Amino acid sequence: MERSESFLWMLRASAKMQHDISIILEAKANEAEKSRDWICVHLNHQSYETHEDQLKKPLEMHESFIELIDGLTKMENALSKNLKVVLNKSEDSSDGGGLDGFGGLGGLFGGSGDDT
Repeated sequence: MERSESFLWMLRASAKMQHDISIILEAKANEAEKSRDWICVHLNHQSYETHEDQLKKPLEMHESFIELIDGLTKMENALSKNLKVVLNKSEDSSDGGGLDGFGGLGGLFGGSGDDT
């Protein structure tokens, strides 16, 4: 397999992962909406014995959302670093440089690869 084919394979895999991530996020958004609807209907000040308990439960829920967002951010940063490696390698290639080494895919990324 040639270098440019390997890079294309990596880009396709990255695009597939991004698509899968979008599906996961959509499912999480639907889940959060259902939770919100249930919480708004069933949980009120009468559901808790003390004000401290009333604050504790929403904080636990928010903490789980923050952990999810943090995990997704770390994953997206890793994917971004991989894409930067692929794009930088293509600029260093001896077959004309730039993203044109990907068989003319430079137009997909907004230019010819000259980011200097």
